[in-house]
Amino acid sequence: MSCSKAVLALSAALAWIAAATPVRAQSDYPSRPIHIIVPYPAGGIVDIVARAVTEQVGRDLKQSIVVEDRPGANSNVGTAAVARSDGDGYTWLVTGPAVLANPTLYKDAGWDIKNFRCVGLAVWNQSVALVPPTLPVKTLGDFVELARSEPGQFNFGNPGTGSSIDLSAQKFFRVADIKLTNVGYKGQPQALIDLMTGLMHFEITSMALALPHIKEGTVKPLAVFTEKRVAELPDVPTIAEAGFPEAAYVPWYGIYVPATTSDALTAKIHAAINKALENPEVQRQLSIADIPGKPMSLDELAALMNGDYEKLTAVIRASGIEPQ
Repeated sequence: MSCSKAVLALSAALAWIAAATPVRAQSDYPSRPIHIIVPYPAGGIVDIVARAVTEQVGRDLKQSIVVEDRPGANSNVGTAAVARSDGDGYTWLVTGPAVLANPTLYKDAGWDIKNFRCVGLAVWNQSVALVPPTLPVKTLGDFVELARSEPGQFNFGNPGTGSSIDLSAQKFFRVADIKLTNVGYKGQPQALIDLMTGLMHFEITSMALALPHIKEGTVKPLAVFTEKRVAELPDVPTIAEAGFPEAAYVPWYGIYVPATTSDALTAKIHAAINKALENPEVQRQLSIADIPGKPMSLDELAALMNGDYEKLTAVIRASGIEPQ
């Protein structure tokens, strides 16, 4: 074989290998552990739902799932890390509305929503408005009247700027026309402890975290941020029933991959998540949220993602929050 023919043959072989390698990589996927980044502290609602869903995904895919909690900068640290990662299917993100809100809340959050594709729903996160049991109010209307009478004199325990709790609260404060003093926390658990001791006067807390304390009587529920009453709290009205229907917002936690992830890998990951969400044990673990995660198509997830981006951006701008 002449030298030129040999070169051509080698070039053709290399081209075939380059074309075939992604196909083989996708058909063998996953061939190593998948890392799932949770940009919040361990023990929070995002961490809980991430593990409930992804442990079953790992069993179905017959591969290890490593959940890494990377809190910091109101979820920006962990989220930006996933945005910069390779779109090879081995790095996922589980997070709430902050992935949609933070690019507006920060001058440089480290990513844009265009950097992600939503591949699955983790859970709809229902929450409840709480006050200390010693606060002399019985209803949400009572609290609003009290807060209006003393603007800025009551503390709101904020688990993170741009979090689902913060955005729900800001929307409620605007609708109710009240002003509270914002006290920042790194996650919900510590804020909830300070509410129980009376350091905080008002909080909106994830249902899963609040229910045990409500049952113990260490916090007082005033309204649930849900479309209908929660079975575990039949006497607690919805935010609409409490007189503030415009403040209703039920945030959700999604599972994301970098936008550079191929369509084939995205479809495979999406199918695995939906299969896990249909598992009875996963449904049982998520039932504490009352509206557990449900299988959705990629088109439905994209519509949900884009629709909430528009809604949350509008809330941020209406609240007058300056980019940090």
